[in-house]
Amino acid sequence: MREDDAFTNADLRPVPPERRTWSLWDIAALWVGMAVCIPTYQLASSLIEQGLAWWEAALTVLLGSLIVAVPMALNSHAGTAYGIPFPVLLRSSFGLRGSNVPALMRAAVACGWFGIQTWIGGSAFYGILVSLGLVTPEDWAVVGWLGISWPQFFAFLLFWAVNMAVILRGIECIRWLENLGAPFLLAVGFALLGWALYAAGGAGELFAEKTQDLTGAAFFAVFLPGLTGIVGFWGTLALNVPDFTRYARSQYDQTVGMAVGMPATTTGFALIGILVTSATVVVYGEAIWNPVELLDRFPLGVVLVSQFALIIATLTTNIAANVVSPANDFSNLAPRWISFRMGGIITGLIGVAMFPWEILRNPHNYVLTFLVGYSALLGPIAGIMIADYWVVRQRRLVVADLYRLDGAYLYRAGVSWVALGVLGLAIAPSLPGFLATFGFAEPSAFFRLYYDTSWFSGFLVAFVAYILARRAWPEY
Repeated sequence: MREDDAFTNADLRPVPPERRTWSLWDIAALWVGMAVCIPTYQLASSLIEQGLAWWEAALTVLLGSLIVAVPMALNSHAGTAYGIPFPVLLRSSFGLRGSNVPALMRAAVACGWFGIQTWIGGSAFYGILVSLGLVTPEDWAVVGWLGISWPQFFAFLLFWAVNMAVILRGIECIRWLENLGAPFLLAVGFALLGWALYAAGGAGELFAEKTQDLTGAAFFAVFLPGLTGIVGFWGTLALNVPDFTRYARSQYDQTVGMAVGMPATTTGFALIGILVTSATVVVYGEAIWNPVELLDRFPLGVVLVSQFALIIATLTTNIAANVVSPANDFSNLAPRWISFRMGGIITGLIGVAMFPWEILRNPHNYVLTFLVGYSALLGPIAGIMIADYWVVRQRRLVVADLYRLDGAYLYRAGVSWVALGVLGLAIAPSLPGFLATFGFAEPSAFFRLYYDTSWFSGFLVAFVAYILARRAWPEY
């Protein structure tokens, strides 16, 4: 038996031991760099805008981060043990061809995130142009079909082009940028925190501030989707974490590096978002949950320095968190024709077409429509992956067979109908709740709860159903 050229290329092959050089601190820096970004800031600040108290929002972020760290650690193991990326690991449960279904689901979410981060970076570019007087917003009307003005779209495309240039440099450039960028955004975050404490007259005012008084059912209507959204926020990387851990020196390095770098950084930076958003209620009488909009209200010098820092930090986070996985996922679709770099370019083009500014137009779109919506897809995929690797296969994979049709993961012509059927079974109950967010359905309490907790409910259904179905029909 030999490796089939239709299922491999240089980017998808296992990383040889001599190239697995990332230390504990490299992994920790990677997670810190990905956690310190504007969407992390907006996670809890959006919950403040929707009515949670500061401590409720902070605990929601911490709880979600700790929960998602478990599947993240479980999925990361195979990357370090076998040196394989996420789409190749999927082949053991979904089959060599069937793996493209969950891989492309993950890629679609990443394209959305790429667009969101690119819009944030482009907004910082736009803020600089406005601050320097090169663009006067009043002179440019919103283009109807586009939803934004031409200068805003130009700034978006400018930042997009910078991202594309980095993608073409490859994975080691991404690693270097990740270590460089996090301090920039940390500095901006602490500067905003200092402003919040000064402008609001101390921490007491911030901790006492609350936009609404939520109790009972009203509280859980924000808390449950918020918790699901936070898990979904990291749920993308909980799937494709092997894309990074395949370069780690050991299981100890990758596990401890993630534990050190992700939960505390996410919660800490989100807490900054909480306090700053609370300060905007005190100072401006409204919750401003987007830091780019807030910075535009500051003096020129502060705006220029802060927006430049946002551009650098957003660039590093965007490349690592939102390009590595879809680039590999698209490469898995047609390895002969699509390399990692070509996959990254496809990601960028789809990210533009998704009109990401519409997602960030308000926190309801961000948390309930985007984060919770895609959680309904990612939870079931995680459940199947973990059930297959840890329960069904007991962490034993035949790596060579992951790259050839006549191996152990053939199933039916390269497709596992068990895995695809379980995936559909776990996703289907979320559809009524998803349609309800657009006013197209009136789901029962059960389907509403299933959707609001879609990552958890989908994970559990998929995990149990896959184990039972795989034992009943191992050849499918």
